[in-house]
Amino acid sequence: MPGSMDGSTKAMGALTIGGLVTVTAYTVALGGNGWLWFGWVVLGLLTLGMVATRS
Repeated sequence: MPGSMDGSTKAMGALTIGGLVTVTAYTVALGGNGWLWFGWVVLGLLTLGMVATRS
């Protein structure tokens, strides 16, 4: 079915959202870390790529 996501794509999306929450909490508590944000951006781009290829 077009537009539906399989389990791995849903898991990647959940990991991306969880990563955003974790990186944001770390930034608020201990200050910014550019490598964490860079890692999250890469993870987000990979997730978007998975969603785009599944559609």
